[in-house]
Amino acid sequence: PPRFIRKLKEPPLNRTNIFFGESHSDWLPVRGGESGDFVFRRGDGHAFAKIAPASRRGELAGERDRLIWLKGRGVACPEVINWQEEQEGACLVITAIPGVPAADLSGADLLKAWPSMGQQLGAVHSLSVDQCPFERRLSRMFGRAVDVVSRNAVNPDFLPDEDKSTPQLDLLARVERELPVRLDQERTDMVVCHGDPCMPNFMVDPKTLQCTGLIDLGRLGTADRYADLALMIANAEENWAAPDEAERAFAVLFNVLGIEAPDRERLAFYLRLDPLTWG
Repeated sequence: PPRFIRKLKEPPLNRTNIFFGESHSDWLPVRGGESGDFVFRRGDGHAFAKIAPASRRGELAGERDRLIWLKGRGVACPEVINWQEEQEGACLVITAIPGVPAADLSGADLLKAWPSMGQQLGAVHSLSVDQCPFERRLSRMFGRAVDVVSRNAVNPDFLPDEDKSTPQLDLLARVERELPVRLDQERTDMVVCHGDPCMPNFMVDPKTLQCTGLIDLGRLGTADRYADLALMIANAEENWAAPDEAERAFAVLFNVLGIEAPDRERLAFYLRLDPLTWG
């Protein structure tokens, strides 16, 4: 589902003072995703800082750990500059990946960037599953969906229009019916996944239209590769100017990744699961 980007409200001044000290004026608030973290860009443009409240300190630490693990493994992604924890929360400072988010590209430009985006995602998928200490396997993600639904916390903005009026328990049951076959597929096709490969998380050089790297890797972990592919394909839909662009991108992505027979039902399953895991 689309990831809605919003302007982040400025956090209390005392929180920025805690992490930035007297240099807080050198950091400018920028837009971010739906996590609730405050995101800042350093004045020189070469670094970003994410400030999480105490309730999200663990999630931000998870992103830090994943970036540390990724360093030197051939994936273009931010590097950790600094980490700071206080009672009020935590601050992660990372290097910037040059370029613009793929979400900002026209359909024609996105199609030109698409092969290199697939290659960047493929670099993540080619990492050793055995060496990856992070996992987001289907059993874990379904467990998260059970928790979200039990709290009636599914964000309707993440659901397709046809599912917005469907009871959350029914959405969960629909996913559960497919679990046995999807678990079998995962066992034979598990890779290291990005976890949220939506268009804002691919950075692209606006001149060469080559993907320069990936950001927001806090959900990275071992899973069925189709969990990533479903999100990447679906999130690009609003960028395409015509249906033929979407079909061309679909074919290009699977060709770049060397997948000869794309499984559309498997893609649809992960699109039904993903909205239930945010909340």
